[in-house]
Amino acid sequence: MRHQKHTVKLGRNGSHRNAMLANLVCSLIKHRRVTTTLAKAKAARPVAEKMVTLGKKGSIHHRRLAAARLHQEDAVRILFNEIAPEHQDRTGGYTRIIKLGTRRGDAAQTAILEWVEAGEGASSEAPEPAVTDSKGEETPASEPVTEKDSVETSAEAQTEAAGSTEDEREKKEEG
Repeated sequence: MRHQKHTVKLGRNGSHRNAMLANLVCSLIKHRRVTTTLAKAKAARPVAEKMVTLGKKGSIHHRRLAAARLHQEDAVRILFNEIAPEHQDRTGGYTRIIKLGTRRGDAAQTAILEWVEAGEGASSEAPEPAVTDSKGEETPASEPVTEKDSVETSAEAQTEAAGSTEDEREKKEEG
């Protein structure tokens, strides 16, 4: 009976399992996102989160502990210099697992293991998408489109659309 046995074996012996999880976490650190099976993603998640916790502490002792677990110095450098500072304010939950569905060959459940962006700030760094009103003019997404801007007769829209296609045709003929 396997009562209170929490280690996920993944069909491998201990050294093979540890090496595979270390390589998976190193790939996650380098590429920021890994597509794998759901079982491997669930097994790699605690390892990745413990590595970020070591990275947040930042001492040489913790760097050596991370290097002993991951076996790749470049991944440790990225972890301590880039990933850990991004998650400095977060107290846990540094990764997310997104389920994809089943793989075609063996019907294994696949998932994406990726970092949760620090404070979900990745979307704030990107410019806001522009919203086009009914006239085709771009307005920033933060500015609401007023009713006056959005109300337009269909005849005006058709003549404007026809005019724009004629202008485009003339530009193509000239160019």
